[in-house]
Amino acid sequence: MTNKIYVIHENSEWTAPLFQRFEELGLPYEDWHMANGHINLSEEPPEGIFYNRMSASSHTRGHRYAPEYTSAVLAWLESYGRKVFNDGRALQLEINKVNQYSALKAFDIPTPRTIAAYGKDELLKAADYFTGPFITKHNRAGKGLGVQLFQTKSALETYVNSEHFDDSIDGITLLQDYVESPEPYIVRCEFVGGKFLYAVRVDTSEGFELCPADACQIGDQMCPITDQQEEPESKFKILKEFTLPFQSNFEAFLKANGITFAGIEIITDKNGHVYAYDVNTNTNYNREAEEKAGVYGMKAIAEFLGKELN
Repeated sequence: MTNKIYVIHENSEWTAPLFQRFEELGLPYEDWHMANGHINLSEEPPEGIFYNRMSASSHTRGHRYAPEYTSAVLAWLESYGRKVFNDGRALQLEINKVNQYSALKAFDIPTPRTIAAYGKDELLKAADYFTGPFITKHNRAGKGLGVQLFQTKSALETYVNSEHFDDSIDGITLLQDYVESPEPYIVRCEFVGGKFLYAVRVDTSEGFELCPADACQIGDQMCPITDQQEEPESKFKILKEFTLPFQSNFEAFLKANGITFAGIEIITDKNGHVYAYDVNTNTNYNREAEEKAGVYGMKAIAEFLGKELN
């Protein structure tokens, strides 16, 4: 039986650029879409290596239980000793920001002060911990789901009790100190093979739905990231000269948590303090920004997996 690269995911638009790179390199691969399926726990998985690209935002594309099913698939693969990149532990972090922040803390990587609340009453009680502006976000998110800025508890109460309140799919809402950057951008740091590859500056002036995938820039209603009147490439700019703070900490964090490929978003406040606030283990890349800079994330992933396969 021929060894293959098996790609575990739930969004074909996001995997298309990767499959194109596999074909360019002549690498055998198979698409494992997690919209449905079954596994026989008493049978061995196929030979090969497995790349998990399950997304925390899968429920926004009609795949509510894809992460849970993927967790079962990864447990099966790992029980037979198959090599999984972005393994079961990585998936735990992808779909749970509380897990992310707890794991980052263990490696002395600063994160914004955060409170996790379950239930509307508890959400309002949690607001008492904040004396200044704060944001809410979903614990299981991706694409900036649930990110809202509030100046006061009363503003949060109005929102929570309105028809516009958007609960996290897992019922847990995070309240977090609002980190005000001197300029309206964040930096997304891309890692391939557990090592820092490049950093991209992302304009946040229109909000925090920051998916860089090309599919998100052509009218995908589940992932709006840019005003169609602006040039798409203006939102994403790869930084040629960039020194990543806490780089060794980040790389140690990835290794300890079974994460081979990731995009980690960081923000710098007015006093120069750097905070990590999101870990994306199904990371995507912006084609226009990469072409301008001459670096290619999906190509780097394909090359890495090709070496591991062979």
